[in-house]
Amino acid sequence: MASSLFSLRCVLIALALPAVLTVSNLHADPEKGFFLKNGDRVVFYGDSITDQRLYTSFVETYVLTRFPTMDITFVHSGWGGDTVAGGKTSGSIDTRLERDVFVYKPTVMTVMLGMNDGRYRPFDQQLFDAYRTGMASIVEKARERFPDIRITLLRPTPYDEVTRGLDGKVAGGYNPVLIRFGDAVQKIAEDNNQTVIDLNAPMVALLEKAKSLDAPVSEKIIPDHIHPLKAGQLAMAFELLRAWNAPSLVTDVGIDVANRKFTAAANTKATDLAIADGKISWTQLDDALPMPVDRENPETALVLRCIDFDGLLDQQTLRVTGADGPAYRLLIDGQTMGEFTSAQLSEGINLAKLPTPMIAQAEKVHDLTLKRTALVQTRRNTFQVPYANSEEPIKGNLERLMGSLDDAAESARSIQRQMAVPVPHRYELVPVSSPAPEKTAAR
Repeated sequence: MASSLFSLRCVLIALALPAVLTVSNLHADPEKGFFLKNGDRVVFYGDSITDQRLYTSFVETYVLTRFPTMDITFVHSGWGGDTVAGGKTSGSIDTRLERDVFVYKPTVMTVMLGMNDGRYRPFDQQLFDAYRTGMASIVEKARERFPDIRITLLRPTPYDEVTRGLDGKVAGGYNPVLIRFGDAVQKIAEDNNQTVIDLNAPMVALLEKAKSLDAPVSEKIIPDHIHPLKAGQLAMAFELLRAWNAPSLVTDVGIDVANRKFTAAANTKATDLAIADGKISWTQLDDALPMPVDRENPETALVLRCIDFDGLLDQQTLRVTGADGPAYRLLIDGQTMGEFTSAQLSEGINLAKLPTPMIAQAEKVHDLTLKRTALVQTRRNTFQVPYANSEEPIKGNLERLMGSLDDAAESARSIQRQMAVPVPHRYELVPVSSPAPEKTAAR
């Protein structure tokens, strides 16, 4: 086991970017309006939807890539089947809070429960009262332990009765039950002056729009009615980040060719502008990376047609005015990104939609985010919880084994932060007679 863990750490380290990645080249001041702050310890708490580690991993990757100089710790503490009372396999709510939340000394906590609390049956007042009391108790216990904790309560995500209609299990549908449970969450948040985010109504609206655009693909967003897959959870992360006042800006660069100068260089250091023989070139060292989004995935592509993810969370604008040629090929580090008319460049293009080296770097960050969270989940679900009360011989080696997993996860977190630090890139705009339509990206 020790040998395999050592090999795992070696694999993680091998994923690291070259040693030129350093935080010293970056500005240290993040945008002041963002909900999370340097040094925060964030715990995502919930049932199986949170235990999928999808919307939570998207949030983690966004923060890492958008604020690479901030040191924020993320803990993904979902558990399948959980309710406000805990779960059959996870333990009581007190056990869950102590083991999976409080031990991490959180400064920020999100809570999403309710899908299982309604028991997939028509509205039941007794179940509702237990849910309302249990949610309030979770908030109270967290605040008693950590008086300054910032809690974000999430209204339950929908039971999909949009893309395929009612499934007949609950007369009138189960989602109306979840909406009423969400009303209780809303009231608890208001009573305690806490952030509350509706993940039901926006997701229902998304499903309705997706169905109108592409009904067969829309059914795959929440294929089992309960658990959103990657595309649906990207939309959940979108709602959470928006509520946390996440900035849309990645970078904003403007170039005035006629006057040979930069007109904008937001969140980046743009240098070495050169204009000769119609070619325009320059260097950028950005302060952030764009969000890695799998735009080739059909469900994700459909979701992106239904929400303004790029406009509200992922703006990496390049605007070039006064260019003489009819069209230009954009290259970054010698790689062709696309071809654009002078009019498109003047209006501005969003580089976050292109397969840039910056996107490739951000994808490595996200991949390691998923690997790191899997390490932590394996530690808890495979070793810590099953052997907590065991008398088997392995119990004697349990602490050492879990310590090795902790070391591997911490190594992964360190590499994540290194990976998220932007590096310089050389840009070129080379004149072409006309753009290739299939390579021209929409704004």
